[in-house]
Amino acid sequence: MTEPKSYFYETETEWIVGTDCKVNAIGLPSISCGAPPEFHGRAGRWSPEQLFVGSLNSCYMLTLLAVARRAGVQVVSFSSTATGKLEARCGRYQISEVIVRPRIVVAAASDLARMPEILAQAKEGCFISSSVKSAIKILPEIFNRQTPASPCPLGQLPA
Repeated sequence: MTEPKSYFYETETEWIVGTDCKVNAIGLPSISCGAPPEFHGRAGRWSPEQLFVGSLNSCYMLTLLAVARRAGVQVVSFSSTATGKLEARCGRYQISEVIVRPRIVVAAASDLARMPEILAQAKEGCFISSSVKSAIKILPEIFNRQTPASPCPLGQLPA
């Protein structure tokens, strides 16, 4: 049996009041969102801009974990920040750049040398980043599992 070549993801937005809305999807909790304060919205709500950057950040993480798993690299921990730059270009706003800063801890020191290729494959394979015209920059920090002799900011000390 072959896998389907297309998948569909449906959401629904519902205007609440002012610049507030809800994003819904069947079987998932609603997300309250709205315009960010700089566009006359209120603080405390997800904005479309944050959802865009979060979507790219989480897709990159999931893709990297899948690539690492296929390569036999054990990732001990992963966290990532992403920053999207919204700027006016040619009279309209667009997110021109997203910088993703993953912090990755791998179990084996021998896998550190393999990580540049895994990072590149994850960037290439991320569905969201390959679907947008924004420039995507990956600025990783990669560590081997934390030990008393080799501390890193992520991971757990071995028992």
